[in-house]
Amino acid sequence: MDLERTNDQELLRDTAVKFIKETGDPVTVRALSTTTTGMPEKYLQRTADLGWYAMLVPEAFGGGSVSGEGLRDLAIVAEERGRALQPGPFVPMNVVATALARRGTDAQRDEVLASIVAGETLATWAVVGTSGVWEPGAVRATATEGGFLLSGTCGAVQDAVCAEWLLVTAGTPVWPARVSASTAGMSGGPTQFLVPASATGVEATALEGLDLTQRFGTVSFRDVFVPPSSVVGEVGGAAEDVEHQLQIALVLSVSEAIGAMDALFEMTRTYSIDRIAFGRPIGSFQGVKYQLADMSLAVQAGMAIATAATRAVQAGQPDAGEVASMAKAWVGDAAIDIAQGCFQVFGGIGFTWEHDSHLYLRRLTMGSVLFGSPDWHRERICQLHDIEVRS
Repeated sequence: MDLERTNDQELLRDTAVKFIKETGDPVTVRALSTTTTGMPEKYLQRTADLGWYAMLVPEAFGGGSVSGEGLRDLAIVAEERGRALQPGPFVPMNVVATALARRGTDAQRDEVLASIVAGETLATWAVVGTSGVWEPGAVRATATEGGFLLSGTCGAVQDAVCAEWLLVTAGTPVWPARVSASTAGMSGGPTQFLVPASATGVEATALEGLDLTQRFGTVSFRDVFVPPSSVVGEVGGAAEDVEHQLQIALVLSVSEAIGAMDALFEMTRTYSIDRIAFGRPIGSFQGVKYQLADMSLAVQAGMAIATAATRAVQAGQPDAGEVASMAKAWVGDAAIDIAQGCFQVFGGIGFTWEHDSHLYLRRLTMGSVLFGSPDWHRERICQLHDIEVRS
């Protein structure tokens, strides 16, 4: 929750809320949980009409945002999405869009970026393996005659089965003995490729996940040939781009979590006032009061650190990666604590399938491990400090 919103940003929020109320009520969310895509009909096109995939794209490429600060605008939308458990590949679509806007070729921008902005195609980010640990490089790229061969399996790929394009973050390229990376003038870092999901050797498999409101899957690459024209950025030089993409993903996923936490807490607070036991609202009992107070404080603290992360990444601050990881670590832990605390206040009714609280718990639990668990980000903060000290 950024308290310094402009009038245009307030209008953006109101428009998002209106759309979400029309498409994301609890009845609809439950109905969509049994479908393949998990999204309403023409969802991508309708959200694209609201500019949801254009805010990190310069106007020269068909994008733009209401305030000129696209990430802050997107964070506003993300919070409302989380509040209503909205489906769809909101985070990966924006990650791919910003990657192509920053480093894509003219052909990639004309063919794919324009379609993403218009909501005509679904693109997602394939970056980590199947172990559950957020470490890029699950896919290996091997230089071959006229291009590269991609091999490996990525896990937790959002909307993997429905995606038409994959932004694949591969590890350090493997060069044949006759051509080394140094002699080819390439650095030894990761490389990113824009790969059509229909390419020979690409296989997407749906996963049954805890979160009922979003879809995830694995994507396997079995010697998938890609030409040099599929490279996004520089061969072996994508480390900075991957870091920027991670920061974008963290800000948006944390903002979604904040919206879900706030909505669940408000639902619980209202219940504690309406639920009468022993002739008085249960919220008037001291034990419940303390629990509600702790959860309220955690929500407000989460909002503050999410706002700080959004501003840091938007401004490109030197410590933006650290602040974003701090936000992910704090919110990732606090979100689950709040969800479990709300269960306790609701009592037996909260544990039923018919109650909405478990939908929030599922969403928040999955969100806490996407793009790195809290433990992973605490370790990352230590590593960033170590790099700073040594430099």
